Amino acid sequence: MDTSPATTGFRVAALYRFCRLERYEELRAPLAAFCCGRGIKGTLLLASEGINGTVAGREQAIAELLAWLEAMPELAGLEVKYSAAAEMPFHRMKVRLKREIVTMGVEGIDPRHGAGAYVAPAEWNALIADPETIVIDTRNDYEVSIGTFQGAVDPQTKSFREFPQWVASHRDQLEGRKIAMFCTGGIRCEKATAYVKSLGLDDVFHLKGGILKYLEEVPAEESLWQGECFVFDERVSVSHGLAEGQSELCRACRHPLTAEECLSPKFIAGVSCPHCYDQRSDEDRARYAERQRQVEIAEKRGVRHIGS
Repeated sequence: MDTSPATTGFRVAALYRFCRLERYEELRAPLAAFCCGRGIKGTLLLASEGINGTVAGREQAIAELLAWLEAMPELAGLEVKYSAAAEMPFHRMKVRLKREIVTMGVEGIDPRHGAGAYVAPAEWNALIADPETIVIDTRNDYEVSIGTFQGAVDPQTKSFREFPQWVASHRDQLEGRKIAMFCTGGIRCEKATAYVKSLGLDDVFHLKGGILKYLEEVPAEESLWQGECFVFDERVSVSHGLAEGQSELCRACRHPLTAEECLSPKFIAGVSCPHCYDQRSDEDRARYAERQRQVEIAEKRGVRHIGS
């Protein structure tokens, strides 16, 4: 599939690589300068275990960035998923230094040597349709809420740090089963499967390239995916063929919303949604309403409000 944007659009690149990146701290400034100098926006995380993030820019700019990164021996072989956006989906460029490029909080887990077996998107349906397979969505609850695979278990985690505790409390359900895990772009599963294998559970698999690669390669009529896939940018979600989805983001609580949830009387753009309405006071909603009014005024003037 050709996901190249039109000349007026933007190319979005979700990328990661686990590697030994000892000079990650000194890479921060030149990487930020390289991106900013080419109009690239998004977030890139650097740690001693590698690089992770999503960026967007004009097609040529993204190609230059990836060539620059690939020229570094440690980063050669990046895992990259491309999609398109009609408008720039990020507000600014951020390069951050972290302890982990995907935070689970367990020491000694090295996905380079202990991750589960890769399963290509074309082979994924057969694996998860097997009754001996338990399928686990390793994403957080708000991501799962707008879409997941048929029959997948939702651990209902608020953050990836909670995943090891969920595994510990459900280990009896995992013993003796094929364990198939998936996430948005593949990085969380690299670490999740490595962690599960470190516990002595060996029949472990994960979707290569994540949901994004599956939605890109598997035709909608053959798909076992239900709903849309949450993405961490202003598109909010994508669907089959990596087309921009219909989900919206509640600007009060940042929870993604399905089209049906947007029809709820508790949804007021920029003010509330079914997930946060009962947790907010009238004073909160009045404050959010004023912020939304300022956002709309800024949009009419053709500028982006800082609170949007």
